[in-house]
Amino acid sequence: MKFDEIQIRVRYGETDQMGVVYHGNYALYLEMGRIEWLRKQGISYKSMEENGIMLPVVSITINYKKSAGYDDLINVKTQLKKRPTAKIEFDYEITNDKGEILTTASTTLVFIDMKTNRPTKAPKYILDAVDNLD
Repeated sequence: MKFDEIQIRVRYGETDQMGVVYHGNYALYLEMGRIEWLRKQGISYKSMEENGIMLPVVSITINYKKSAGYDDLINVKTQLKKRPTAKIEFDYEITNDKGEILTTASTTLVFIDMKTNRPTKAPKYILDAVDNLD
């Protein structure tokens, strides 16, 4: 499935006392990659929520290989695993500017109807966007 890649410069506040990115911040990097991936497919989180659909993360797996530090430029590659159902799954690879793999990860999110607070099928406009990936 189609992938997208974004660059992020590590900010000082994202590091710990050892000068490396605090492990919890990787979830934010994944979110940034996922939101941009969706945006480039014409899908907006904001619009989705305005139309009554939430998309919470229900599973996240992160494998740390190497550290990133303050002011490093990192690349977050985001790829859709398969066509969404009531859930949507992404794989990620975070690399440094030398191309070394820092982190691999995957997330699973579930489409939730905000009125019922229950899982629902992926909206048609999302399936249409995914089906039209080039």
